[in-house]
Amino acid sequence: MVRPSRQRERENQAEETTGSEQEGVRVCPECDSTNLSVSADQGELICEDCGLVIEEDNVDRGPEWRAFNHSERQEKSRVGAPTTQTMHDKGLTTQIDWKDKDAYGRSISSKKRSQMHRLRKWQERIRTKDAGERNLQFALSEIDRMASALGVPRSVREVASVIYRRALKEDLIRGRSIEGVATACLYAACRKEGIPRSLEEVAEVSRVDQKEIGRTYRYVAQELSLEMEPVDPKQFVPRFASELELSEETQSKANEIIDVSAEQGLLSGKSPTGFAAAAIYAASLLCNEKKTQREVADVAQVTEVTIRNRYQEQIEAMGFQ
Repeated sequence: MVRPSRQRERENQAEETTGSEQEGVRVCPECDSTNLSVSADQGELICEDCGLVIEEDNVDRGPEWRAFNHSERQEKSRVGAPTTQTMHDKGLTTQIDWKDKDAYGRSISSKKRSQMHRLRKWQERIRTKDAGERNLQFALSEIDRMASALGVPRSVREVASVIYRRALKEDLIRGRSIEGVATACLYAACRKEGIPRSLEEVAEVSRVDQKEIGRTYRYVAQELSLEMEPVDPKQFVPRFASELELSEETQSKANEIIDVSAEQGLLSGKSPTGFAAAAIYAASLLCNEKKTQREVADVAQVTEVTIRNRYQEQIEAMGFQ
């Protein structure tokens, strides 16, 4: 027979659990903490604060096999690649390999080889059902090519592909080149993700003129209401300093110069790359790691005149003569 006090205790616990589940937040019954985590190896729900094991029989949603390196994982995996926005069909269609080998790795006969060649050709044709999809395929391949040349991470390619798809849906491509819109979307994605790439750098890997990229970027950003923050010159400092082989002290000094100059309103209307280059040049002089204006200009892809002009403004802002 269950004692009344213990029974009431259990009822209270059940009411607390029901109330917390109704609110949509799991709470530890021991310490009322919401800091809960699921153990990856045993599938237990554990309170991080008091260590109470709340649930022991959670469903393990991971694979039933174990792998200890990438090759084992590839061999044992029975699923395809995840969906991606960087492919026109989001990676859902089938691709036929070009190795001309069977499942056991043996070379196939010439008759089978010609048959597989025809199958591949038709497979590539049926992947795009109309001109719109063919244009999308070309644009996304251009974004991928330029992103590889710029060395930007995968997330930037995904964001650029999403922006291009939105532009295509809003019919912003009409009257403009596919390459121009694709390049503008990649530049917008770099700014969205905080990856420091200047318009000049993007134009170098593109097949489109820099002026057209700038015009298209402004048009796409306005029509799609992309909220773009001004580029911070400090984002360029680590990359420029690394290419010039400057120390951490010089980088910190360059960031300090940029902060002081920006507080006095000198950054308004100025090129962020030129501003960062001038700050690095000034910092290298102050930290006895002298670099010539030509060396800094080559890395930042700006002119020496720009560096001299920004340098004078920054030195005056810092109070140096």
